[in-house]
Amino acid sequence: MLFYTIDVELSEAMPTLERREKAEQANALQFKIESHFTKLEHETHITISNIFEKKQKAVLCAAVKKGTLLESGVTEFLNHVELGFSKYDIQETTMESYFNLLRTASRNDYISDDDDVMDKLSISDFNSWRRRNRYSEALLKQAPGRQELLKLSNSLLCDVSLSAELGRIFQGASMKTAGGHPVHYILQSDSRESRNKMLKTLLGALHMSGRITSRRYCEVSYCGNDSIEEDELDALYEMSAGATVVVSFAEEESNDSMHARVGADVIEGLCVAMRKARNKVLTVFCISKTSRMVKEVFLEHLGAVTVVPISEEAAFGDKARGYLRSLAREQGVRADKSLYKPIKDGTGYSAANLSLIFDEWFDRRLKTKVYAQYADIEAANKQISSSKPKGTAIGELTEMIGLREVKSVVQQALDYYKAQKLFREKGITADRPAMHMVFSGNPGTAKTTVARLFAQIMKDNGLLSVGDLYEVGRADLVGKYVGWTAPTVKKKFRAAKGSVLFIDEAYSLVDDREGLYGDEAINTIVQEMENCREDMVVIFAGYPDKMEGFLQKNPGLRSRIAFHVPFADYDAEELCLITELLAANKKMRLGDCVRGKLMPLYESALKSEDFGNGRFARNMLEKAIMKQATRLVSMDLDSVTKNDIELLLADDFEMPAVKAKSVSRIGFGV
Repeated sequence: MLFYTIDVELSEAMPTLERREKAEQANALQFKIESHFTKLEHETHITISNIFEKKQKAVLCAAVKKGTLLESGVTEFLNHVELGFSKYDIQETTMESYFNLLRTASRNDYISDDDDVMDKLSISDFNSWRRRNRYSEALLKQAPGRQELLKLSNSLLCDVSLSAELGRIFQGASMKTAGGHPVHYILQSDSRESRNKMLKTLLGALHMSGRITSRRYCEVSYCGNDSIEEDELDALYEMSAGATVVVSFAEEESNDSMHARVGADVIEGLCVAMRKARNKVLTVFCISKTSRMVKEVFLEHLGAVTVVPISEEAAFGDKARGYLRSLAREQGVRADKSLYKPIKDGTGYSAANLSLIFDEWFDRRLKTKVYAQYADIEAANKQISSSKPKGTAIGELTEMIGLREVKSVVQQALDYYKAQKLFREKGITADRPAMHMVFSGNPGTAKTTVARLFAQIMKDNGLLSVGDLYEVGRADLVGKYVGWTAPTVKKKFRAAKGSVLFIDEAYSLVDDREGLYGDEAINTIVQEMENCREDMVVIFAGYPDKMEGFLQKNPGLRSRIAFHVPFADYDAEELCLITELLAANKKMRLGDCVRGKLMPLYESALKSEDFGNGRFARNMLEKAIMKQATRLVSMDLDSVTKNDIELLLADDFEMPAVKAKSVSRIGFGV
């Protein structure tokens, strides 16, 4: 279907009418317009949209189901409605413009109801569909000429495949009316700007040679997760007879899976609709340059349809520099050496890469040469690069003693998402990697504390939506009866969505026999970890020797864990630092001789069987505070100062009773 706007110059001035007279005139015109529509069997609709009496002009709009709008048809309509004219100009327009003009005609009472007209033209359902979906349309500008199109093709990075097709298009004789489509097209480019240039060059040549009747092209966008409605696609193609449908399909491919096949049903639906209308409507499929698998799926479902691939090519050396030079000419600026500096010989550049290089150069040029007053203001990406992590939790983690590997993992996560913000426009993947972890360490190595801080850091920096810590153990995950365990595990995962699920002593889920409730819990956990990878982190915690057995229990468990973080035992020096930090948090400080006493105490404690790491240091401090209280109350109360209350002395610390590590002996003892 083709749509038109017609500007009419009236042959004589229209008289100024009263409101009643205007209504009578509109009613008379409405009857004539409706009778003309009926006469044409609802295949072509022409109506007056507006009359400008003072300017002696009128605006008409038209929709034609088959063929094009001829001048004879416009003349016949104007005579039928008895509207005197001296001349008129017919211009093809978009469907959106037509709908707007039709609504104006309804408001002016030249038609009774615009919805009724759309129903009779069989376009009302499509009108509602296009408002709900990613649909757009545009009109080609008048092509500059054959030589200019060939020259433009040579300036693009697809000049080999595009120039070859332009040669085939211009090889045949120009046609007055389109007679079917011998081929359709697949355009591959990672740059929307480059793709649009390729598309307009191709369609310009096809329109110039008469292979397509309309200058209008309609674009719809789909991805692999969308649903396809066959009747809506059929309506789109019905509306586009004589025009072009551009289908943009976006689907990320994964090297380690058949991820591209996720969109196979969508591609099949698109191809089915396209095949039915292939002789009436030209179709151009647009996909990413790197979507090799997606292209193969399209070809599988296109059957006997012939498609011509036009693909963007990598530009090397002088060709890349020439492309940058052409971008500078388009902006009306002179290129200099700094524009070409990023180009390295032997490296291939896509149109998207080169556009980014040009945009960064042009931005710098504007700031330094045209608007020098902004030269000292950093670009947005540099501001992001220099920004520090948000929130207080990152500071708490940084202040914690030791934990070098833990801090490194957190920094990796923050850097990864900062890189996504900085380099998204340069093609970095936006997929979120799994962040599931194993914390292995002895008691008191701060596993739970770090998990809580990690959750808050992720929330503060926008990496988790909620950022709470849900701590669970075997009793919280394993049901009492058959059939209870899987729903229980799933319920915990639902509750922890957007947060961190901390499974302490995870090895306790391993039963001594196969097929028990613990196995069901582990299997369900593995399944839910994959389902919730986008907005959740699962952390398994436990003793180092037992965690290895837990990881071996399910083959899929280890592969879903991104980070194995060991929490080493603290040495005596670190325990002293922990004691000082804990005391500072309580607004207290250690006397000069305290460290000298604590070092041998901690070195001795390290040899005990029930050594508790940071927990042991906390217990030492708490007992010292209690002993300090006993010392203070025995003093002259009037002489006790604030300094005395805040100060812990060496005598306040003493070694608690500990159990020595047992030593296994082989042979006979004496």
